[in-house]
Amino acid sequence: MNPFTPALCPRLVIKVGSSLLVDPSGTLRRDWLASLVADIAERHAAGQRIIVVSSGAIALGARRLGLPKGGRASLEDAQAAAATGQIALSGCWAELLHGHGLTAAQMLVTLDDLEDRRRYLNATATLDRLLTLGVVPVINENDSVATTEIRFGDNDRLAARVGQAAHAQGVILLSDVDGLYDRDPTVHADATRIERVDRIDRQIVAMGGSGTSSGMGSGGMASKLEAARIATGAGAALAIVSGKHERPLARFATGGCGTVFTAAMKPRARKSWIAGRLTVRGQIAVDAGAANALAGGKSLLAAGATTVAGRFARGDLIEIVDHQGQAIARGLAEYDSEDAARIVGKRRDAIEAILGYAPRTALVHRDHMALL
Repeated sequence: MNPFTPALCPRLVIKVGSSLLVDPSGTLRRDWLASLVADIAERHAAGQRIIVVSSGAIALGARRLGLPKGGRASLEDAQAAAATGQIALSGCWAELLHGHGLTAAQMLVTLDDLEDRRRYLNATATLDRLLTLGVVPVINENDSVATTEIRFGDNDRLAARVGQAAHAQGVILLSDVDGLYDRDPTVHADATRIERVDRIDRQIVAMGGSGTSSGMGSGGMASKLEAARIATGAGAALAIVSGKHERPLARFATGGCGTVFTAAMKPRARKSWIAGRLTVRGQIAVDAGAANALAGGKSLLAAGATTVAGRFARGDLIEIVDHQGQAIARGLAEYDSEDAARIVGKRRDAIEAILGYAPRTALVHRDHMALL
């Protein structure tokens, strides 16, 4: 069963990669984009509400400004190219959508807009209103102000986070690859494409590798797998689909190639937001007993922790790993890293004497934790 039909997926996020929108010379592939917009209009007419996450601003701006290396020679070049190219990109989307009687809206977001809870809820409210009005939001990272340290870095993960904020049931990543393979298909002629993934385990992650084939975008297979983790954890299916042909959505719907990651049961909204956040400040390792307790819905107690890594403050997002280093949960720290390191492995009755104040109930409370 196709989980991306309008009946099963009332809200769909479509991510479009730079290498699909812009040719190697930096020219917009307008005919291809027009065919995609025709797909979007067809789905919209069937009752599906679409959000577009569109790359391409830097590549377009670099050509207009005559910048080397596609505008990625320096952070300053990328910011200038993004500011210049975004106007052209948004204008083209608006014009083509208008040709089908659809209204486009532009939203430029930064990592902090979706990592900060209040701003995340504001984005959710805006998206909900736009979709209710029948508008097609066209979203991109605000690369003109984003820095290397504080940015998504690729639109795959941005698309997953936008899908989460919009309560979408599906995310389709249109790319220059047609799915996840068990080995690199550019190296191994006998590599096999994986059609369906129900769980993103270590074996699946190992298939991801790294890098991007076109040299134009910033998202390789590893970022797509991270996007799949975020989307499926929020209750949305995700597909990696080739966009090299015209009418890529229609082609996929009628049996085209791709890899589909099935959705998990939809979690509580706050826990979904926690699991999808990208800025992890530290890490706490736990023993086998604590790992089992977390899987059973318990809080992380100091007695079950073994080590603390990184520097974090109370309320920062941290990752919890098992004794093999496998990430099993994310949550908001109840202690800063210094105090957490002092009490790992200690029982509650010993903690007050160590810290000099009455201890909190847990290192990470279950209400502020999401299992991975």
